[in-house]
Amino acid sequence: MTYAIITGASKGIGKAIAYELAKRKINLLLIARTEDLLIDLAHDLGNNYSIDVDYFLADLADPTSAQQIADWCIINQYEIQYLVNNAGYGLSGSFDRYKLKDYLENMQVNMNMVVQLTYLFLPDLKKQKKGYILNIASSAAYQAIPYLSVYAATKSFVLQFSRALHHELKKTNVSVTCISPGATDTGFADRAQVGEKGLKLANKVNMKPADVAKIAVDAMFKGKMEVVTGFINKLGVFMAWLLPKRTVEKASSRIYQ
Repeated sequence: MTYAIITGASKGIGKAIAYELAKRKINLLLIARTEDLLIDLAHDLGNNYSIDVDYFLADLADPTSAQQIADWCIINQYEIQYLVNNAGYGLSGSFDRYKLKDYLENMQVNMNMVVQLTYLFLPDLKKQKKGYILNIASSAAYQAIPYLSVYAATKSFVLQFSRALHHELKKTNVSVTCISPGATDTGFADRAQVGEKGLKLANKVNMKPADVAKIAVDAMFKGKMEVVTGFINKLGVFMAWLLPKRTVEKASSRIYQ
């Protein structure tokens, strides 16, 4: 019996991916830090889709949590076939608005945890007939974003790391897919404390988590390397490539300042 691990599984895109995988009768290991949400989700998924579901409470800002998750899987003899690195959040505003500790924790969740879990579970994934890694980046990965500087940089790391690993593992049984959503109805903007302009823009182009999840899971099974979700987001990424970086960065700064 094999499982899919999903970080940040209790809500948003992670929760939607859990349902999308459950529809395909894939057993799930849900990772998040809010127990009541995980209990409800695990109960609903197990009952409605007749799959095996377990959960592990973890604060992914803690650098030791990756090893704790791996040890938990070893103790319970969970065979991992799918790794979904979904957990992530942003901090918006001027760089000196937050404490250094806030940024280090943000980088740990968004970036370091992706590397740690990938490293720890890659040997297990290679043992499967077919193994999958699904990393969730962001359309913010394609440009520098003033006043959302650390978040954009971490997602750029996730994108480039995923692309490189996709090529490295191309001749193995493990595929790596990176999904870059744009504004999604997940509560990200509230946690990131984006300004009024950012909220208004997000509300205009928001995608539903379920739509993003279906695109992501379909892309994973097709072995795609990189997918930007939604026409508006694809257009934005294209414009970020086409226009001078300074122009793009100036426009972005007006949104998040």
